[in-house]
Amino acid sequence: MNYNRNKEIEEADAPVIVFERVSKTYQKGTPAINNISFQIRKGEFVFIVGSSGSGKSTLIKLILKEIEPTNGKIYVNFKDLTRMRHRQVAKYRRGIGVVFQNFRLLKDRNVYENVAFAQRVIEVPGSTIRRQVPFMLSLMGLLDKQKSLPTELSGGEQQRVALARALVNNPVILLADEPTGNLDPKNSWEIMKLLEDINKRGTTVVVVTHNKEIVDKMQKRVITMNKGILISDEQRGGYSHAY
Repeated sequence: MNYNRNKEIEEADAPVIVFERVSKTYQKGTPAINNISFQIRKGEFVFIVGSSGSGKSTLIKLILKEIEPTNGKIYVNFKDLTRMRHRQVAKYRRGIGVVFQNFRLLKDRNVYENVAFAQRVIEVPGSTIRRQVPFMLSLMGLLDKQKSLPTELSGGEQQRVALARALVNNPVILLADEPTGNLDPKNSWEIMKLLEDINKRGTTVVVVTHNKEIVDKMQKRVITMNKGILISDEQRGGYSHAY
């Protein structure tokens, strides 16, 4: 029996995000997340939806280990976050790419340097950076913009730079927190198409959004939150997930 091969097969089918009866209460208030459980498998594309205050942002912060759960267990990329030491967090986060509504680009650096920065901070060799950054920019249709500053780009172009930066270190998971929130409909659909293409390459994509039109049209798995409770988990056009 080829143990390593079997382990690869097992991990390929294993969930890369697991929440087991997770709650999070800030100070003495109502739980922001209340006893939720779900799994997301490698290669899935999942929307997380819900009104303001439903717990979506808390969920993202828990996955990134920016905050700790009050109760429950969280596993990401086969790691138990509730047992992870502080010194291990930075390395853990390298396996997760993140894009935000407001892009969070470095205003004083050009497009190339914004993407390269993600590799420089983890001390990727210069030869690798010079190869991978142009590749990612080409994938995002931005190779001709590599010397431009963020202020010289449209909103859609800035979000594509943010995507390139999030993906340049080849993360297993991409978290997109309201990635189309500041974009017009045309640019919103372009970004969603890029996210779908990224997912088809094998990256697990989790998108937090208020955009009902996008969610309805894309027919992916949808986790719905309301006042900290997971109220539904369904595969649009298919079966509901057990949780």
